[in-house]
Amino acid sequence: MNNSSTNASTTSTTSTTINGGISTPNTGLKNYFKTPEGRYNLHSEKSHPSTLLHFSHGKSVSQVTLANLKEKSASTTPTSSSGYSATSSVRSAAAKLLGTSNGGRALSFVGVNGANKVVAATTKTASIGNSSNGGSLPMANFDGKGLYIIFNVGDTLYIGDLNTQEKDPIKSINFANSNPVCHTFNPEANAKDGHDLLIGLNSGEVYTVSLRQQLQDIGKKLIGAQVYNKDGSINNSRCTSLAWVPQGNGAFVVAHADGNFYVYEKGKDATIDSSFSLIKDPTHFSVAHAKSNKSNPVARWHICQGSINRIAFSPDGTHLAVVGRDGFLRVYDYQKEQLLCGGKSYYGAILCCAWSMDGKYILTGGEDDLVQVWSMEDRKVIAWGEGHNSWVSGVAFDPYWSPPSSDSTGENVMYRFGSVGQDTQLLLWDFSMDELVVPLRRCPPGGSPTYSAGSQSSQWDSAVPSGTLQPAPCMRDVPKLSPLVAHRVYSEPLSDLIFTQHTILTACREGHVKVWMRPGSSESISTDSETLSSSTEKTPIPNCK
Repeated sequence: MNNSSTNASTTSTTSTTINGGISTPNTGLKNYFKTPEGRYNLHSEKSHPSTLLHFSHGKSVSQVTLANLKEKSASTTPTSSSGYSATSSVRSAAAKLLGTSNGGRALSFVGVNGANKVVAATTKTASIGNSSNGGSLPMANFDGKGLYIIFNVGDTLYIGDLNTQEKDPIKSINFANSNPVCHTFNPEANAKDGHDLLIGLNSGEVYTVSLRQQLQDIGKKLIGAQVYNKDGSINNSRCTSLAWVPQGNGAFVVAHADGNFYVYEKGKDATIDSSFSLIKDPTHFSVAHAKSNKSNPVARWHICQGSINRIAFSPDGTHLAVVGRDGFLRVYDYQKEQLLCGGKSYYGAILCCAWSMDGKYILTGGEDDLVQVWSMEDRKVIAWGEGHNSWVSGVAFDPYWSPPSSDSTGENVMYRFGSVGQDTQLLLWDFSMDELVVPLRRCPPGGSPTYSAGSQSSQWDSAVPSGTLQPAPCMRDVPKLSPLVAHRVYSEPLSDLIFTQHTILTACREGHVKVWMRPGSSESISTDSETLSSSTEKTPIPNCK
């Protein structure tokens, strides 16, 4: 595809700060890109202070979590005896903690939806536990309402505020003996303990904490944390992916690099370890439950022999998608603990997956440089997209986009989704079942093969039986998608993307995030918080077919 027709015709010079503050220009990177609905402009960039050195990054790839903290009830909001405001307290404390100097400009909340890299001088010596504020100003009156970005770099987890254009994060949490590698936020967390943030380490340990509580504290250690799988007592392989169970009353799932994932109940005592029966055949799927009802985790699912790379629940929590190093997508009925369907990539591992808003489709991307669209109705690949020049590291549907001439009454739903890859590109795609072009089919002698736009899979093979893992289909038998937009975002490989109502967030694996403003959106992103809050209160999406 010709990028010159979809990207901006002019370029801007940005800079990457490396090696203690030396700034090198990134020429050729455009600060906007065009789509049929208008122009996406670069709103802000989120990154680490220039004091972070490359050797501090470690081998972990930065992941991004978007967190929406709702307004704290008045009855539980502490009052401050001093006249010092919460906002100025946070800014002052953040400036001291991060060791950054902004001259006469006050440090305000920073949004980093990706992987900022701030390593304080005490990073290597910090440990997890209760922290002391020392002589610093208290932040107990900080309410914390708003949109935040959580990301990991090396041995540090960072938190930033999405609503400003400040570049540096306001909060860093250091881990002494292990690196945080994955995390997720639960907007449905109950008020009993407020634990809404889930953090997985490369040691296998898992922590639940209150995000608001971390923001109120000025220390660099986790406070009020509950630890699971302590010292790798259940599984000492690296955590690879985490997910809260939708409408699961605090239950969550933790995937590991050895091909197992575990189901935990947040309310149970995390110090009571579980014992599970031995895995008889590591080549087959199996589920084992804890022998005691007091144990936590409560279940172990053995998925595959290689690493699990990503897990994702369907919006209603009915189904669970799992992708792994062996190159398979597997979709399970979570409640029945049964394999429904799945299939193989064309080459190598599958690295990422995501569900459509209605639970009808699953995106996957991986080492074959392709994006695949899976149908839950047909239980197979119904389209594949070619456009990346290297591994696809992140995929996501855009739940806020709608076509200019959409009619919500019709069955022909148009979807917009995005993908990012190690080729440094962001690709946007449009997809509709009725506009898919069915590839050339074999025909009997004397027949006339044709291309046709199609009604679901009636022109293809019949739906696959339940519980079947399929080989990769022949590319000639599956419709091909082409990207609508291809935009080079950064000079480093990209690792993640997130859609909000007003922005697209892209993150590179080295810990830099760019915030792209949608066409027609104002400069303020604050309304995203209200939109996310209202969207979580909508009627649940019906079960997938």
